[in-house]
Amino acid sequence: MADAASITPSLLALNTSGRVLTIGLNRPAKRNALNDGIILELERTFATLPEAIGAVVIHGVGAHFSAGLDLSELSERDATAGLMHSRMWHRVFDGIERARVPVIAALQGAVIGGGLELACACHIRVADPSAYYALPEGSRGIFVGGGGSVRLPRLVGVARMADMMLTGRVYNATEGVPLGFSQYLTDAGGALAKAIELAERVAQNAPLTNFAVLQALPLIAEASPQTGLMLEALMASVAQSDQEAKNRIRDFLDRKTGKVQPG
Repeated sequence: MADAASITPSLLALNTSGRVLTIGLNRPAKRNALNDGIILELERTFATLPEAIGAVVIHGVGAHFSAGLDLSELSERDATAGLMHSRMWHRVFDGIERARVPVIAALQGAVIGGGLELACACHIRVADPSAYYALPEGSRGIFVGGGGSVRLPRLVGVARMADMMLTGRVYNATEGVPLGFSQYLTDAGGALAKAIELAERVAQNAPLTNFAVLQALPLIAEASPQTGLMLEALMASVAQSDQEAKNRIRDFLDRKTGKVQPG
């Protein structure tokens, strides 16, 4: 029987509470650097989400979300292997972005390189004051390979991403909210609790509405105006014809649910 010191801990720390699954990146000694094992475990987890799960929270175990790609894995990789490796990350992160349920990232400490690319694949990002964002690839002679050049400019702009890669500029958590790195900023140590709170809230939405937001909204935003309007009309008609929508509207009209109030 192996002793405790020889047992390799799981690369992901999974926990289910109600309809929310939390996924902890579990390499704290490496600042949750992303190796092939952890990426493939993420893929398996999202491919096998139980039907009862209504939202997912991704966080880092320990003081950091993720310090990015484990650079030790680059040492023996030629150009062809590097291409296939990048495409593997694309496949996994696309699976997160297009997941059946909303995915919320709880950010603290390092959110850099591949860690930032992973955060960008999530639908909502919550940061605590310790979070900081960077793309050190330029100084290391490499380029982003996990979809960052597609997703991050949509959040913060091409010029800002270029500046980060060229100069090594680092943004802190306070700067990150107005710039688009995150949508929420909490008190110290509060990112995970806030992310779970949001996950519990969005898990209560009508599944078809969540589907429309996750799957249709990105397509509409990238389409021509007239194509986008047509897609919007089609999605609206499908959503409002769903029995769940009819029940919720009836509850509102019968005053069984409250009106929207300022926070």
